[in-house]
Amino acid sequence: MESTVDTPSPRRPATRVGAGGFVGALAAEWTKTWSVRSPYVCLTVGAAATGVFTYYHGSIARINDVPLQPVGNAPVTALLLVQFAIVVLAMTAVTSEYATNSVRASLLWVPVRHRMQLAKTVMTAAVAAVAGILYGALGIAAAWVPFRGHATFEPAKAVVQVPAMALYCALVAVLTVGVAFAVRASAGVLTVVFVVLSAIPSVLTGLGGEVLLTINDYLPQTAGTHLMRGETGAPYPPAAAALILLSWALAAHLAGRAVLRGRDA
Repeated sequence: MESTVDTPSPRRPATRVGAGGFVGALAAEWTKTWSVRSPYVCLTVGAAATGVFTYYHGSIARINDVPLQPVGNAPVTALLLVQFAIVVLAMTAVTSEYATNSVRASLLWVPVRHRMQLAKTVMTAAVAAVAGILYGALGIAAAWVPFRGHATFEPAKAVVQVPAMALYCALVAVLTVGVAFAVRASAGVLTVVFVVLSAIPSVLTGLGGEVLLTINDYLPQTAGTHLMRGETGAPYPPAAAALILLSWALAAHLAGRAVLRGRDA
């Protein structure tokens, strides 16, 4: 009778779940961000627009003999237009992957969907924050000469306004990434973000009225303007403005997360 001996089968190495974790996902987003031209184009266009519009702002203030104001108000005003360079930068980080279907590869590399979304959000917010600091410093320098005595430069004020611009840019990027995951198409994302950031405030202030102006005070762009200007006559303090902005950004992020988890890539 032939005897059989059971030979132990070789043990398979355990598969590492989530190898790389969030740091690995963030590193992947860093590589993807700087391996294409669109971020460079967006940041360059934003810098050029900041220089042009802050110089114009200072010139108009001098020509119209407006009251004395902080020189930092010039880049804050310019940012209401320049912010759309940040919007496009944040949007394309998501919509370009959906357009080319490379989002499937991203989700294979980072299968935890919210981790992938969070990595994109953190990366674009960090880039936007640095851009906000650079645009603020550039705008102050560009506007100072044409103001010619119609502006004041107080280091303490600039130290507050420039980081506030960085925070605003970062939260606009977070909001845009959330909308991009929810909508997925570039045209739709731009439409939604433009309407929320710019169109609705313009309509509400144009129509006027106490109720409409109160609603406008709690929209992200208006709250951001109060935050960046830091004026004492604002309806709420800068900390409250930051919380309003954060609430909008968080709501968009959670909406994007819900769509990403509920639908196939």
